[in-house]
Amino acid sequence: MGIKTLNHSTLTGENTPITHRHSILHGLGIGLLTLFTVFVVFISALPVALLFFISAVPAWLSTLLVLAYVGIIFALLRFGRTAFALAGASAGWIAVAVLAVVLSQEFASTPPITDENGRIIPGSIATLEPIELNSSQQWVTIRGNSVNNPVLLFLAGGPGGSELVMTRRYLGALEEHFVVVNWDQPGTGKSYNALPFDALTPERYVADAYALTLYLRERFGEEKIYLLGESWGSVLGVGIVQQSPDLFHALITTGQMVAVVENDQLMYENAVRLATEQGRTNTVENLRQVGEPPYPGDVLIGSFMPMNSVINDYMNANAHGEGTGHNLMLDSLAAQEYGLLDKIYWLLGLARTFTTVYPQIYDVDFRTQATNLDVPVYMIKGRYDLNAVNPLTEEYFALLQAPHKELIWFEDSAHTPLWDEPAHFVDVMVNTVLAQTLPPAPDTSTFPGYFDTQIPTYLSEYNIAGAMVAGVENGAPVHLAGYGFANLGEHKPMDATSNVVYIGSAGKTFTAVAITQLVEQRLIDLDADVTTYLDFDITATCPQPIIRAYAKGTVCVW
Repeated sequence: MGIKTLNHSTLTGENTPITHRHSILHGLGIGLLTLFTVFVVFISALPVALLFFISAVPAWLSTLLVLAYVGIIFALLRFGRTAFALAGASAGWIAVAVLAVVLSQEFASTPPITDENGRIIPGSIATLEPIELNSSQQWVTIRGNSVNNPVLLFLAGGPGGSELVMTRRYLGALEEHFVVVNWDQPGTGKSYNALPFDALTPERYVADAYALTLYLRERFGEEKIYLLGESWGSVLGVGIVQQSPDLFHALITTGQMVAVVENDQLMYENAVRLATEQGRTNTVENLRQVGEPPYPGDVLIGSFMPMNSVINDYMNANAHGEGTGHNLMLDSLAAQEYGLLDKIYWLLGLARTFTTVYPQIYDVDFRTQATNLDVPVYMIKGRYDLNAVNPLTEEYFALLQAPHKELIWFEDSAHTPLWDEPAHFVDVMVNTVLAQTLPPAPDTSTFPGYFDTQIPTYLSEYNIAGAMVAGVENGAPVHLAGYGFANLGEHKPMDATSNVVYIGSAGKTFTAVAITQLVEQRLIDLDADVTTYLDFDITATCPQPIIRAYAKGTVCVW
């Protein structure tokens, strides 16, 4: 029989504590990894679940992600709670969550414009797309029942506000009369990362708005567009119109800002007064501790909060509007125009962009800086607006010189009459602004009217930079006009009196036919000197300046 050797450690059990410690550490590690896995389970489930409610990702694709998520759970149960299994499951759930975020970004869209039967309206446009403005990618929605309608560019409030969904949801009727363009400005929503934050200045916003205006004019073949600015957007609107009034039919503003610092100081006074009248002693004390504006950027949001709380309570209590129940944050976070990452950027824009840009407009006072605007101006104000205080707007309106101006009161609105009373707002836009400012449509039965209608459409449809039309009847010009741009890079308009368009392509055919007709009428001799028939000088490119040589096109080099 064998003999078992017993050593000292076996007899005394000295390894038992070490083994026990290893067991404790292993159990502790598994426990911590389990807790981490449970945390990952709940966190990673959130983006997957949100796909069904606040994204445009197709339901079947979202369901596949749910199945993948559940499949990982079953796999974990199958292989047991080992370190390898827990780590693998966590990695799988994180991958599914990341894929959910990516899909939400890729499928973000604005819904099509449809008729009462759910069919897409022919000739309508409904796009969510990036465009390049001054070498940065920025996002817009473009929506309208017809691409031939006048263009309306909406400048959202803020700074830092993104309102892509608001025009669609509350001003959908406006799309029957305009091509409505809603711009996510740099530092907001989908354009949050368009620029470094040290590049966010009022001047840059004006420059980008100008570039966007030129882009829209070219794309839709419009000489002028309409500009609608809300709150901070009204500051941008005044700036761009002051710089380039020839680009716009009219400027429409809501919540018009006039003098930023004085406005905020009046807001503060109103907040203290209202809180005192309401017996809100703690609020009054908080307001006294914060002190009167202006506030530096690093404490801007915290300093504004007690004042905004009182002001917003007052406006919500008195301005009932048309009962739309709009809520900018909830409406935006639920909108399919934003992916899940965009929604985070939406929140960040309200904080970071606001504190970056708002102090830069403390020196704005349009009562001295913008008393002349060379476009029709329509200021739409809510009677209960204590955010952009009405006395300053009335003072500015009285000073303003413009070809036409109107101050229009919405009696049941506050700072956002376009969302408070959208039906009323659409009525004003259509039956006042459009009716007074939109030039009559060209008479297409006339030679000029036909080309004024068709050529801009062709330029837009076929992506042509510019064109020129010259029509002659009985030896006299009946129509001479340029359309689009002669120099696209410099956005130089085509001028029929100064630009030269060389004959090419189909133009050669028209020229050859015209020459043939004149030869048949014995009005032109093909062997005559071509300069005999011209009232301007040309550079000789043929050995002999005869029409026949020029007409062949093989002898002469143009």
